[in-house]
Amino acid sequence: MSAEEETYVLDLDSILDGSARRLIEAGEIKGRVVIHNAVIEYFYMEAKRGRSAGIAGLQELASLMETPLEGVDIIVVEEDLKVRPESYDDVKSLLRRYAWKSNAILVTSDPIQARASRAMGVKTLFTGRRPGGRLKIEEFFDEKTMSVHLKERTPPLAKVGRPGSWAFVKLSDRPLSRSEIEEIAREIIEASIMEDGFIEVDRAGSTIIQLRNYRIVITRPPLSDGWEITVVRPVAKLKLEDYNLPEKLFRRLTEKAEGILIAGAPGMGKTTFAQALAEFYASMGKVVKTIESPRDMNLPPHITQYSKNYADLGELHDILLLSRPDYTVFDELRTDEDFKMYIDLRLAGIGMIGVIHATSPIDAIQRFINRVELGMIPSIIDTVIFIEKGEVRKVYELEMTVKLPTGLKEAELSRPVVEVRDFLTGELEYEIYTFGEQTMIVPVKKVAVRSEAEAIERIVKKLIPDAKVDIRDGVLIVKIPPHSAKVTARRIKKVRKLAEKYGLEVRFVPA
Repeated sequence: MSAEEETYVLDLDSILDGSARRLIEAGEIKGRVVIHNAVIEYFYMEAKRGRSAGIAGLQELASLMETPLEGVDIIVVEEDLKVRPESYDDVKSLLRRYAWKSNAILVTSDPIQARASRAMGVKTLFTGRRPGGRLKIEEFFDEKTMSVHLKERTPPLAKVGRPGSWAFVKLSDRPLSRSEIEEIAREIIEASIMEDGFIEVDRAGSTIIQLRNYRIVITRPPLSDGWEITVVRPVAKLKLEDYNLPEKLFRRLTEKAEGILIAGAPGMGKTTFAQALAEFYASMGKVVKTIESPRDMNLPPHITQYSKNYADLGELHDILLLSRPDYTVFDELRTDEDFKMYIDLRLAGIGMIGVIHATSPIDAIQRFINRVELGMIPSIIDTVIFIEKGEVRKVYELEMTVKLPTGLKEAELSRPVVEVRDFLTGELEYEIYTFGEQTMIVPVKKVAVRSEAEAIERIVKKLIPDAKVDIRDGVLIVKIPPHSAKVTARRIKKVRKLAEKYGLEVRFVPA
């Protein structure tokens, strides 16, 4: 039988990743090309569920059917089957059997399918990896581009700059059509299958992909009002030394910190810092693992990266407890289950680094309140690092003590208090304690200012009982009723000295 008369059966993967089409277009496959109807049905059902693989597969088949190719006869066949294949593996098994019965060549890019078909004696054409090349989505990026935002019927946009200092830039005045967005999405899905990538989440209406250092989110109707692709890429890979951390903080990270929270608003560089910290611990000979969703950290091979999307948290919990890493980076904490896992692993003695969205460092701590007993919080979190505009802006340390909370006066009100201090200055900034059934997070500075104002007012009223006192913008305002019998030069002088002691200006005005 001549090469032109060979019969080829296309496997799911070789269609989905475009490798079969490329070989046909290159003239390496000629003759009779069979597309089994079970393949079409499988892609149809997946597309109907809103899955990206189904949509991309149907698009690829349409491209094959619509392109006239010399020396290639593409046909669709259907067998009379007693049981219709329903799953991915069912279809692949059917294709192996059909190629065997038909004495055809099975075209596949799946190495396991290739081995299985050869074990049956089926002639197999393994298409291998996708040839390297620049993806269409990469044409929208330059060295300063943080993310690209594509949506049908709108011009392409890009976020250009660095964390905390960026601007939206219009890349073109021409709106993108739906077919253009769909083609870009198909190419991304194809590349993620053939290259070093992962389809992390594939739901009806949305797909999340990690392809090389690109994190890609694809949404489509009915979830969104049109096809949309968002691609995020880290603009810089930093080492811990690049942050110019104070020696005191560097020493704490090296010697003591084991319950670390990295907090900050979205896009401020939290994950970049967590990545640098993971590499720093790995360089010290520590065993480091990560839990991510999706896996978007760019880390060396000896750091194992686990995906929450391919295992439940119970399975990851067991794996980490049995493998006992020195540090686990959890990027990022969102649900109650995430927090529970972080807490359990930390209490089991594993060093934990949690990445968490927060607009202020105290907000990150607050997310643990009501999820764990108050007295356990310092055992779980010992260091909070707040990232803003790609820099470390605040570091908190937590300690447990028994004391009379600031602002309370009765000694019998002493209770366990979690002190939140600025790590670099040692200044007490917040106290966390229970009062009745409520957990209080009290900013100590505000309490101190209020207590100071109350003390000044008390002294002034003692000197001039019928005066009214107000402190505003660094000014002590003393309102005195006309003809007050208590106003004397000596008392006025004492009020002035009091204001001077507290660094206030003083004004006497009639009430």
